[in-house]
Amino acid sequence: MIDFLFSQYKTYSNFHIYLEIVAVLFGLVSVWYAKKDNILVFPTGIISTTIFIYLLWKWSLLGDMSINVYYSIMSIYGWYHWTRKKNNQTVFPIDKISENEKKWAIIIFIVTSIGVILIYQFFDKFTQWTAYVDTLTTGLFFVGMWLMAKRKIEHWIFWIIGDIISIPLYFCKGYTFTSLQYLIFTIIAFYGYIEWKKILNSNTQA
Repeated sequence: MIDFLFSQYKTYSNFHIYLEIVAVLFGLVSVWYAKKDNILVFPTGIISTTIFIYLLWKWSLLGDMSINVYYSIMSIYGWYHWTRKKNNQTVFPIDKISENEKKWAIIIFIVTSIGVILIYQFFDKFTQWTAYVDTLTTGLFFVGMWLMAKRKIEHWIFWIIGDIISIPLYFCKGYTFTSLQYLIFTIIAFYGYIEWKKILNSNTQA
């Protein structure tokens, strides 16, 4: 069983294996902080995404790499957004998505998907079915990250859907540690939605 799960790592350097494990651990910590509505979600997330940018570039997974570049940029924006206060009160607490933001979410998904398609076509990477699934998950994760940076509860829904798709996707690609990461992501995201829902209801009643 162990050999089945990790046999692909026989051809990898120890350096890249260790890097992937470190990136996975920081990714898990980041999602845990997101669940707790803790600002540390962003610095821990930046460490994870920066490592994955390098690894995914080495693995020629351009769609996934673009996701992590975007994550890093949005983490900086979210870090600033979450810390904004007025009269010692948080300017942007946990909230629901607005009608205007729904429109932007659709636009971001469409533009992102088209962008990934163009990148894969330019580099002639549409050689496996995983490339087509990458297009879908990239769009989902781009919207999810944007909504998380804006502290919208619906971002958990996009994470959950994208994470569930990514579990078999990364396993088929041969990255077992990352696949296991997304399995744990799914569980944390589910409870994260419940916890944010409680906070949102509490703020609404206050």
